[in-house]
Amino acid sequence: MKNLKVTGKLKTYLEWPLALTLMWAAMVIILFLRAGTAAGFIGLAFTAVYFCICLFLFLRSSPRLMTEMIAFATQYGQVQKKLLKEFQLPYALLDEEGTILWMNDEFIELVGRERFRHTSIMTLFEEVSDEQLPENEEMRAFTIKREDRLYRAEMRRVYIDELLDEESFLAGSPSEFLISVCLFDETELTKLNEEKDDNQVVCGLLSIDNYDEALEGVEDVRRSLLLALVERKINKYFSEVDGIIRKQSHDKFFFLMRKKSLLECEEKRFPILDDVKTVNIGNDMFMTLSVGIGYGADSYLANADSARSAMELALGRGGDQVVVRDGFRTRFFGGNTESPEKMTRVKARVKAHALQEIIDGKSRVVVMGHKIADIDSVGAAIGIYIAAKTAGKPAYILADDVSDSVKPVIDGFRDDPEYEHDMFIDEKRAREITNSDTVLVIVDTNKTGYVACPDLLQMTNSIVVFDHHRQGDDRIPNTALSYLEPNASSACEMVAEVLQYFSEDLHLRSQEADAMYAGIVLDTNNFITRTGVRTFEAAAYLRRNGADVTRVRKMFRDDLADCRAKAQAVASAEIFENIYAISVCPSEGLHSPTVVSAQAANELLNILGIKATFVMTDYNNQIYISARAIDEVNVQLIMERLGGGGHLNIAGAQLSNYSIEDARQLLKDTIIEMIKEGDIA
Repeated sequence: MKNLKVTGKLKTYLEWPLALTLMWAAMVIILFLRAGTAAGFIGLAFTAVYFCICLFLFLRSSPRLMTEMIAFATQYGQVQKKLLKEFQLPYALLDEEGTILWMNDEFIELVGRERFRHTSIMTLFEEVSDEQLPENEEMRAFTIKREDRLYRAEMRRVYIDELLDEESFLAGSPSEFLISVCLFDETELTKLNEEKDDNQVVCGLLSIDNYDEALEGVEDVRRSLLLALVERKINKYFSEVDGIIRKQSHDKFFFLMRKKSLLECEEKRFPILDDVKTVNIGNDMFMTLSVGIGYGADSYLANADSARSAMELALGRGGDQVVVRDGFRTRFFGGNTESPEKMTRVKARVKAHALQEIIDGKSRVVVMGHKIADIDSVGAAIGIYIAAKTAGKPAYILADDVSDSVKPVIDGFRDDPEYEHDMFIDEKRAREITNSDTVLVIVDTNKTGYVACPDLLQMTNSIVVFDHHRQGDDRIPNTALSYLEPNASSACEMVAEVLQYFSEDLHLRSQEADAMYAGIVLDTNNFITRTGVRTFEAAAYLRRNGADVTRVRKMFRDDLADCRAKAQAVASAEIFENIYAISVCPSEGLHSPTVVSAQAANELLNILGIKATFVMTDYNNQIYISARAIDEVNVQLIMERLGGGGHLNIAGAQLSNYSIEDARQLLKDTIIEMIKEGDIA
């Protein structure tokens, strides 16, 4: 106690009366000079008495004041310590390595025993690691779980030199620090957030795909019964998942449900799709459903728009499936059956008239297919070219990136003086002539990433799409006309139908008809797969316009290298899971390895017991996968998982930055994953 001294502002406050003695001394001097000697001595005496009293009080009060200050500081420190120790939030101090140095009562109660002091916090909480300890001035926050409670842990550094007073006798290094840990119980808040998320409103649209077609084969007296049974299953399904569904028209419904119920439906893969197919009262065709669901937006209106977009996507993919849109994500369920072919040609006639109006309103037409265009893409482009020329508009076909098997067809048109020399152009020329006064027609693809020149999509607002593939999430936006027919065999079939209604003045030459006929032959594997009544009608139309089967057959003759590569792919096929054939087609020395791999995939389907085939080839630093099936496996769903698409039994994908072995393993892993999820058998 003797060594303790008063310092700082308090010392200045106590010494201030002694400093006033100087003022008294100045007054004494003035008295001596002005009032005389007697007055000066009197003032001097009073000054001396004042100084002695102040000095006595200072010397006597300092020890007592120090005692009172120490007592107050002790009580204040005890209060702080007690408050922190009994703080309602779990709080602890750690050293630099995360070892617990001190814990308050709540922290001790949380971890169980006080013996955990001097134990690493990473031992107590498995969620904490060395990387989560704070660095510099940052604060680290993360979630930890203790029994059935969730806590948000906040860690920050507390430097020792900041804890000490500037005039303290102790001194700490600026680099020395402790780590404070405070735990906030967010169990209830998390539960409320989960309940809020589970109770999000999900909007959906449901449509009966083949309402009219299914009723055609049913007697009049039984139609109402068939509809009643289907609607009963629909209403029962949504009532079981705590949803509300209301009928808008004879074949369309609107429903609401909670997000929690939607997740349960997704987990079960929407059994309503298969359940409604069991309704049979003698009808030749079972009914199928298409469902579009939207949620996750900021408003009910936005969710409804998302559901409408999902419904359009489901119908564009052939129906009999559920499409769920959650913000920018899209998920697909079902779609394992082929959509029935519709006999009516009303849509083709409407699309033909719409195409004619769009072409008449612009000054030129540019036609574009997909990358490495095949004969179906080029044949459909030639059909659109003839339509544009019939309408009196300049037309051009972008053919800068085509397979080698198509080059003889293009050369045949270029060598024919009946056709303009710039009928086929490259990308540079296409960019020069494409502007707001140009109609851009895209054939045989509906994905932005697959078109031959994606830049052209941004150069005009008049975009027309003709495609027979199922829609994906990467579809071309803002189209002036979109004709997507997943149940068509090929793009050439669709264009051939449209040409019949485009203009009475339109007549195809034999060379043009050959190219379109070849497109149908290619995509149907010589009229074996995906053929319907309208396929043969389109082929008959082309035959009437001069298409010759013999000339077309010569187009598909392979050279010896292609035959050897195809035979090698078939011979080296690996049978996976007893029903899948996976093989690799060599690309060295081949003009069109992607075409040869597709032919090899078709050949492998002839093996007994094989339900789906996958042939890969390494071409242009990419792995191309050709997938084929007959009717039991939906290869389109498998290819979509790999970023591709196509049809139920004809599909493909392109993989970048993969080796053949990596692509093979990725394909196998995808198949196994989809089998576990129930997407494929």
